[in-house]
Amino acid sequence: MSDSPLPAETQGLSRRTVLGSALAAAGAASAVMRGPWGMASAAEPAVTGVTRGKRYAMKKSINLWAFPYPEKMSLEQCLRLAKDAGFDGIELNYDLDSELSPKSRTAEFTRIRQLADKIGIAISGLCSFLFWPYPLTSNDPAKRARALELAGLMTQAAHDLGTENLLVVPGAVHIPWRTDYEPVANDICDQRAKEAIGKLLPTAEKLKIHMNIENIFFNGYLMTPMEMAAFVDGFHSEYLQVHFDTGNIMQYQFPEHWIAYLGKRIRNVHLKEFTKKGTDSSLEAFRPLLDGTTNWPAVLDAFEATGYDRYLTFEYFHPYQFWPEALVYQTGDSLDRMLGRK
Repeated sequence: MSDSPLPAETQGLSRRTVLGSALAAAGAASAVMRGPWGMASAAEPAVTGVTRGKRYAMKKSINLWAFPYPEKMSLEQCLRLAKDAGFDGIELNYDLDSELSPKSRTAEFTRIRQLADKIGIAISGLCSFLFWPYPLTSNDPAKRARALELAGLMTQAAHDLGTENLLVVPGAVHIPWRTDYEPVANDICDQRAKEAIGKLLPTAEKLKIHMNIENIFFNGYLMTPMEMAAFVDGFHSEYLQVHFDTGNIMQYQFPEHWIAYLGKRIRNVHLKEFTKKGTDSSLEAFRPLLDGTTNWPAVLDAFEATGYDRYLTFEYFHPYQFWPEALVYQTGDSLDRMLGRK
């Protein structure tokens, strides 16, 4: 809600007080109109509870997990809905079974790219849940080998889809939502993660795909912005950067602090809303955009201060059971207001 004071007439001010000085009246009007963003015009009427946002240059994107794909909607329907809801881009997810999987090759991915071009929506990036069943740091050599294979296929798929961004989870000390992952000692996790990225990076550089390391926090690896920066900087490659997720660190830290430190290393972004009002550490703790405790004005200002003007991708894992398009339109509207488009 706005922290602007109430209009003068609701504060018991007399007519003489209001009209006594034009300068004082102008100053009072300015104070009335200035919300937490500090950008509202004194000529605008005061509306209690409305936040007037300043304009940001960042682009709107949404992850495919917010759609009931493929159970209730085709990929084409998802692309068209995202476009109709005003998104500039959509982030796709690589899995093992759909048309976004190893079952498809360059020809199929090229057709998806052409479809997106025809609809007029960009593919803002490619990500995958496969880094969890097939972690790059697993104690199982067979799983590590499969993880490298899948990451290589994702890199080629990103290229064929026409996006420059691939989200990569480099490793995990622990995966609390999986019972089949044996914990890995911190130093061994770090060693294996660096070895894996070193093997994947040459192909990414050749294809001009940015492998963007995501901050997870729940996996016990790269727990601070300093560790993340050191990991990325250690490879001395423009094609290894950061995919920053606002929600993944909200339980114990603050995204605006990470953004300020990581700066130009941030290549792509997940906007995940998180609430600190509960104690749930599962995916249920993530909320629809603006229905949480994230300090979005501080986060957006932090991005702007770094010069970031690329995609902000809403990531959510629970498509609405009924009228699923409502979530997409609500998110588009929320982003419009956050970015000062409304």
